[in-house]
Amino acid sequence: MQEQPRPRSRRGRTPDAELATRRSEVLDAALAELVAVGYERVTTEGIARRASASKQTLYRWFGDRAGIFTALIARNGDAVAATLDVERLEGDAASILRTFARALLRLLLGPESVALNRAAMASPELAAALRAAGRGRVEPVMRAWLAERNRQGDLAVAAPAEAFTTLIGLVVADRQVRVLLGEEPPTEPERDACADRGVAQFLALHAGPAWDAPVRRADGSASMDP
Repeated sequence: MQEQPRPRSRRGRTPDAELATRRSEVLDAALAELVAVGYERVTTEGIARRASASKQTLYRWFGDRAGIFTALIARNGDAVAATLDVERLEGDAASILRTFARALLRLLLGPESVALNRAAMASPELAAALRAAGRGRVEPVMRAWLAERNRQGDLAVAAPAEAFTTLIGLVVADRQVRVLLGEEPPTEPERDACADRGVAQFLALHAGPAWDAPVRRADGSASMDP
């Protein structure tokens, strides 16, 4: 029997598509409420009011307040995993690492990540969900990429897990903690410069045998660009 097409709304979208859009709007409202009042003061009533939705709808979709934030973390994790997927990037190791590092700092120091990390500091359950949705998804892909670049000779990475930790430490340092504690986040140029510096330091430790020797700039400093 031929499958019948699903009914469409007046705007030409299926009910499932409209539901997904509306659900995303509720999560946007939850994030806005979180940024506005902080995790301890967020209520389902406040989220429902900001989203122009009923509490019954929120409970039906997410279960409770913790469920709303778990869903928000999962959505943020999807965006993080897609943005930091080095396997989709093209270019030499240095350019890919710079792209990764810049995107990483943009995400970690952005308002959504800061708000979610502050919430996670108050909830062990949310902290576990945040680790799994963020680093838990990005690290295996990055470790595999580091191992492959080691095989190709672009990088000298005997232990990909340790190299990943080193990279994150050099790029992020204490910047996320300082922003979480209330310091103003760096501007985009400052943030990108921090990322590029961290990558240069990483390459100084892990440049492989296929890497060209450092090129001296006019000021006498070394550039690790190939």
